[in-house]
Amino acid sequence: MPDHRLSFSVYVVQCSDGSFYTGISTDVSRRIIEHERTTKGAKYLRGKGPLKIIFEREIGDRSLALRVEAKIKKLSRPDKGDIRKLGVLVDSYVTELI
Repeated sequence: MPDHRLSFSVYVVQCSDGSFYTGISTDVSRRIIEHERTTKGAKYLRGKGPLKIIFEREIGDRSLALRVEAKIKKLSRPDKGDIRKLGVLVDSYVTELI
């Protein structure tokens, strides 16, 4: 049975080819290692390392983190790459979705 008290974070990584990947995790560092070194990582990221975490924000419960992740994925490439703007947008998404 999943532990619903876990706090989820949303993260954005930049791949070696310049593309961005957005995900959620309870432990972003562990998840990045999984992406880079194991078959548990996203297929999209295979062969695209090294990965650079450009944004990470603790969100709260899984449901909210998934909704924020979906909104980030809809952003334009320039918006995903602008860390300050991304932070402001994520804060507004969290406020809007609570």
